[in-house]
Amino acid sequence: MNIPDTLRYTRNHEWLRLEGDVAVVGITDFAQGELGDVVFVELEPAGSDLQRDAVFGTVEAVKTVSEVFLPVSGTIESVNPDLEANPEIVNEEPYGRGWMVRVRMSDPSEIEDLLSAAAYADLVGA
Repeated sequence: MNIPDTLRYTRNHEWLRLEGDVAVVGITDFAQGELGDVVFVELEPAGSDLQRDAVFGTVEAVKTVSEVFLPVSGTIESVNPDLEANPEIVNEEPYGRGWMVRVRMSDPSEIEDLLSAAAYADLVGA
């Protein structure tokens, strides 16, 4: 299982990568593995203002449908345009091409509440 040290994590299995004051968000390698083959991703549109822990989309897999939760408050600047035609990239590259949204954070201090890679590894038993 891949848990990059450079990211922050939620207990709900989302990851966050900071790029200036924009947070790039997706689901973890653990989450995509638990879901199985992803067949559809539906995300809130760019321009949506959401609070931390709000549902920003759903991921449909062969096994189940799962909601995804925003790790920080802010405005969605963009959604990954590749996920509509190729949702399987969430399985193939969850930390790369499989990113889901870019969020302009309204309160960057919320990042401090997220898990480190080591803490997330403990959570999932890695």
